[in-house]
Order: sequence, then structure tokens, then C-alpha cells
Amino acid sequence: MGHSNRSASDQLHFEFHKEQYHSLHLHRLRNFRSEYLTTLFSIDIFLPPDYDASGAGSFPVLFFNDGQDMEAVRLADTLTALYTSQQIPSVIVVAIHAGERLQEYGTAHRPDYRNRGSKAHFYTKFIVEELFPHLKKTYPIREGLEHTAFAGFSLGGLSAMDIVWNNHQLFGKAGVFSGSFWWRHCDFCEDDPDGGRIMHQLVDMGLHRPGLKFWFQTGTMDETDDRNGNGVIDSIDDTLDLIEILKKRGYHHKHDLHYREVKNGIHHPSTWGEVLPEFLKWAFGE
Repeated sequence: MGHSNRSASDQLHFEFHKEQYHSLHLHRLRNFRSEYLTTLFSIDIFLPPDYDASGAGSFPVLFFNDGQDMEAVRLADTLTALYTSQQIPSVIVVAIHAGERLQEYGTAHRPDYRNRGSKAHFYTKFIVEELFPHLKKTYPIREGLEHTAFAGFSLGGLSAMDIVWNNHQLFGKAGVFSGSFWWRHCDFCEDDPDGGRIMHQLVDMGLHRPGLKFWFQTGTMDETDDRNGNGVIDSIDDTLDLIEILKKRGYHHKHDLHYREVKNGIHHPSTWGEVLPEFLKWAFGE
């Protein structure tokens, strides 16, 4: 696919709809085109009650993968409740509906051993070079890493972590709900059951990125697999192992590296919605 050197968003075309949702303003972008991918993206933008179309003020921004799941996790209800109780400031939430999920989500620098995530590099370029610049031209987004977060569920959580880690000049916080940190570049090997995990290797080979903060969640019933036989399910094991690597990279402060384990939590929007308020307060609470 040929890529022009046009400035970001100059040739983007999409359908725009807006409506009132609860006390929030909801803008819906449909058929949002990227020059890097064939997906026509649907994007829901949840604007706070005090959003002023004239451009007054500025707001932190949260990107979410799997934007089609925002109703299932009760995002609008949660935002409304947190605003009403003044537990978080006003935030712009950008919910990007998944396109070709198994190919566009993953780790940008390499696919997994089955070639899943083969378009993750282009998805990242879509976010960084096309969508984010367009949003900054259109909405009053506050500058600074402390005001910019990216989050996701499962494979979307892996993608969010990868995007933040590799684009730390733009994103300061990662929120990962039941992240797919089993993502590996080689098939399972009994002699090295935890080997080949791509995100672990990427962070382990990287340097400390000043200003980054990480929030992780798992559920004790996310799955039943225990590939290394240590009595801990893989989703928890993989997350805790990644946290240990992040600690070695210099992330020690409790607020910079937060882990939430949900007893009887499952790999499902019902659990993710349960802890969503905690994540939002961690990311934006004052």
C-alpha cells in the first residue's frame, strides 16, 4: 500500500453525527478512513456535560480500544456518576470500534507466531498520525502526558499497552483490563513455557520512559489455563511478570504502577465495567 506524505487528517473523510446521551454529549464518527488500513472505523466520542462547542476550556483525553463495548461496560453511566459525585474532572473519551481485530490489535513491531497482529503497526500509525491529530484540531484536548491515556480490554489491552509504551511522547497512561500478555512470537515449548512473550521482551529490552503510568486488572476466573503448572492462571501470571519487569525498568511508585485483581472476576465486560470507575479515578481523579 502506497503512503503519501500528506499532512495528518487532510484527506480524511467520514460521517459525523451528534446526540445527547445521558448528560453527556456524544459525537459519532462513521466511516472514518485511514490511508494505512482498509477498515472504515466507527468512533464514539463521549464529551462531558460542560463541553462547549465554541472551544472554551480544555480536557484530558482517554482513548479506548473495542469502542463497541462501551455500552456493555456502562461507560456513559459511569462517567455520569463520577461527574455528579465530582470524583473525576471532565474528560473526553474516544471509543474506537474494533475493525479487523485479530490483525490490527497486537504488538506493532512484530506479529505473533501465527501472524496475528500483522496490521498492528498500521493501526498504531492510524492512531498517532491520523486520528489523534484530527481530534486535536477538532476538540479542546489538554496538552501533557498526565492528561492523555489509552486503555483496552483483553487483546485491546495488549494493544493499548503497546501503543503507550512505543509512543510515550503522546500517551502518559495505560489502562489494561485482562490484557492478552500471553501474545508470543513462538509456539508453546514445555522446556520454556513462559518464553517468547512479546510484550515482556519489548519492555525488558527498553529503557525507562519518564512520566509513564500503568494500571492493570485481572480476574481470578479470567481463564483456567496454567501452562507452567505453578498454580496461577496464565492471565494473572503474565500480568504479574510484566509488572516485575516494569519495576526493573524503574517504575516503583504505587500510583505509577497499579494492579487490581478481582476475586471471581471473569474475562467479560461485566467484570471490566465493575472496575472501570476505579480505573477512571486512578487515571484522572484529583
